[in-house]
Parts: sequence; structure tokens; C-alpha cells
Amino acid sequence: MSILVQNVTKLYGEQKALNSVDFSIQKGEIIGFLGPNGAGKTTMMKIITCFIPPSEGKVEVCGIDVMESPLEVKKKVGYLPEHNPLYLDMWVKEYLQFVAELYQLPKAKSKVDEMIERVGLGLEQHKKIAALSKGYRQRVGLAQAMIHDPEVLILDEPTSGLDPNQLVEIRQLIQEIGKSKTVMLSTHIMQEVEALCNRAIIINRGDIVADAPVEELRNLQQAQQEVVIVEFNQSCNEESLKAIDGVVGLEVRAGNTYVFSAEGGKDVRQAIFDWAVRNERSVLGIQRESMNMEEVFKSLTRKQA
Repeated sequence: MSILVQNVTKLYGEQKALNSVDFSIQKGEIIGFLGPNGAGKTTMMKIITCFIPPSEGKVEVCGIDVMESPLEVKKKVGYLPEHNPLYLDMWVKEYLQFVAELYQLPKAKSKVDEMIERVGLGLEQHKKIAALSKGYRQRVGLAQAMIHDPEVLILDEPTSGLDPNQLVEIRQLIQEIGKSKTVMLSTHIMQEVEALCNRAIIINRGDIVADAPVEELRNLQQAQQEVVIVEFNQSCNEESLKAIDGVVGLEVRAGNTYVFSAEGGKDVRQAIFDWAVRNERSVLGIQRESMNMEEVFKSLTRKQA
């Protein structure tokens, strides 16, 4: 077991950031740890990485208790925080050498060269960190998180600020790492979860609201909620559309396009056609949509809220 979280609660004064959270992560899994802002994601990651203690409960990393042996845990964990803290006045290579020496790595110079090659910093290695773009600063953060070859990698918004080409490269790197290590990945980009993760844990207001393989989550929510996209020939009254039998949600898009949600997998297409006839509207296009992770995320977090 790479990460074990049992009954973890975290209080900030009277504010409960985490509420009896339980989950476990096996070696070789890439886990998407998802939630809206303020849900408790970063707090949970800081507890796992020994930056803050839990108010209640137990956390183990590779069988080591984070409260009893935090230094041993830190040897096992690589961490990239959301706000990547770097020494901006240091050169890229100098900074990574500094981190390698902190970990007392044998052959530190060759390890630094390996990480520069691995995360694509070859052309930037002789620059000061302050001169780097946000995307390249993220690469430096990834390099420092991986330089000591940790068994567990905790990444909080690792692809923030990357351009599309960099995004593909870093995703491939994370996938490669996930073959031999445990990766816990927090992100707001749902396509990233679908591309990278075996499993998703969704947290909202300090509570775990879902924990399942990504495909299973999609199928489960699809069975519970039908999504239909309709384009009309002209704009429609939203309140009237919401009153259609079986419709429980409505999203308005450009071009007189509306996204209908129906609970229980109910097919509302006939009811929408009937409404169009009564209200003298033409249906230019209608289609049922497979639910993606973004829809799953919105459905689960709205439901609890």
C-alpha cells in the first residue's frame, strides 16, 4: 500500500477542511484527486507530505506513519505544490544541484543531468529561474520533485501554465512515471484526468463524494443522468424549457443551443419535440451526449452542495 488515509479530519479553528476522509492508493496507480476550490485537496496533500498534521485520523506512506516518522516519509515522497516555490535568483542547474545535495544523493551531478534531460530543460539549464516562463518553472518543480527517485509523487496542478506542446510532453512523462510509482494528481482539467488517471477520487466540502475507476464513474453517472443537446432555430424561454417533463437541468450555449439534463437516464427527446411544436420552434439538431469527466464532476459536486 503506497498511501493509506484513515478517518482523517482537519480543523482550522471551527472550520472543518476535511471530514473523516478514508481512501487508499496502491503502487503503480495514477490517481486523479479532484474537487472544487476550497474542497480540501491541498490540505489533504499537505498532510500526506508532512507539511501539516491532521487533527484526527491516521496517514501512512509506504507503511510509514506521517506523524511518527515524517523525515522517513519525505524520503519516499516527491511533492510539487500548486504554487511552485523556487529560488528565483539561482540558475536552473545550480538549483537542482542544491536539491540533490539536500537529499544527499550519490552521483548528484549525473542525477541533475538526467532530470534536466527527462523534463526537457536542456536549453534552459544555464538560465536563472527568474528568467523562465511559467511552463519552464513548472518543469523545474517537477524535476526537484523527482530527483531523489521517490516511490510516491504528489502533484498539485502540475500542468498549470504549460502550452499545448508542453502539456503533451509532461502528460507522457507522468504516464511513464506511473508505470513504476504511485502518482497522486490534483487538477481542474478534466481531460487530463481522462487521459492520465486510472481512478478518480472526488472531494467536496471536506467529504469524499466518489472514489472509483474513471470509466466506472462515467458509466454510473450516465445511468443516473441523461444529457441531450438541442439546437433550435431561434432563442427560447429558459424557464419554459426547464418546465419540460423530466428535465432537471439546463445549460445555455451559443447559437440557440441548449443542453438538457434528465435524472434517472430518462429520454426527454420526445418531450422536447412536443414542446417545440407547441411553441412554434424548429429543432435543427438533437443528440444524446456521453457524459465526460467534466459533467461527472459537476454532477457530483453540485449534488452534494
